[in-house]
Amino acid sequence: MILIWLKFLGSSLILVIAAIKLAEYGDVIAVRTKIGGMFIGLILLAGATSLPELLTTINSISIGEPDLAAGNMFGSNMVNMLLLGLIDLMSRNTRILRKAAHRHALTGAMAVFLIAISTFFIMANIDLRIGWVGVDSLIIIAVYIFGIRIIQQSANPAQKAEELPIDPSFPTLKKGIFGFLLATGALILIMPHLVTSSQEIAIITGLGTGFIGTALLAVITSLPELVTTITAIKMGVYDMAIGNLFGSNMFNIFSLALSDFFMTDGRFLASIDTDFVMVGLIGLIMTGLALIGNLAKLERRLFFIEIDAFLLILLYFLGMYFVYFRGFGG
Repeated sequence: MILIWLKFLGSSLILVIAAIKLAEYGDVIAVRTKIGGMFIGLILLAGATSLPELLTTINSISIGEPDLAAGNMFGSNMVNMLLLGLIDLMSRNTRILRKAAHRHALTGAMAVFLIAISTFFIMANIDLRIGWVGVDSLIIIAVYIFGIRIIQQSANPAQKAEELPIDPSFPTLKKGIFGFLLATGALILIMPHLVTSSQEIAIITGLGTGFIGTALLAVITSLPELVTTITAIKMGVYDMAIGNLFGSNMFNIFSLALSDFFMTDGRFLASIDTDFVMVGLIGLIMTGLALIGNLAKLERRLFFIEIDAFLLILLYFLGMYFVYFRGFGG
């Protein structure tokens, strides 16, 4: 029992370090290639910090635990929105959920839409395939690509042309690419150990792989988002922070569909317990609330925290309470 927990904690620590480095070197690539702050957060940072979720899902499929994968992905969506509420605690003088509101409305709306159609496809169980990949997964992938495209087209020229000041000591593009690939390699090597130890913990504790994926694994794989978001806020780059979290929710659903390519003995979405529709819907409600908070011009606070941020935190813990007592994916 102790060895299993040590294996889990050790692999989690390596994952967090590797994922943080992945995000750091992703930022180097973004700055050196002159990608604007919004798109650093939306595409490159969101993809980099969400890579642990994708690799966890692929490894979960390889050991026959689709519920662990679903719990991780949908649980990560909940954690990302929890982070939006928590970071408000760090900034009493700046209303984080109001920053760059209109620029991220479309990103938040696309995240809501992607979560909605993924939960629909899980319930609908449409048994259509192209090769071994479900048509439902291909539709989600197409919607994600289309969403990125229209977000890019909707950005104003100032956003597209935005350039960050480059310090002379800033790493080169070559170093950024090398570091990015090295960190990715470390993640690929450590992921199987994290997934198998999570599976063993689920068996030993009797909590079930679904709950472990939603509660424990989702938090661990979302730590890179927390670190990079806090760093972006301290730098005053709110576009990057908000784009990272909304963009990560989009990328998580994209990853859920992409994982179907790695499941050759059936459709991935069909293998997920329908209980996880509820977990997905909790993430959907939280993402919708964060989007409303991003757009609304409410100025009232509950003590020192924004009301919408407080509701995000409350919804997360109520959702986890609900998941635990319903025994999802057990």
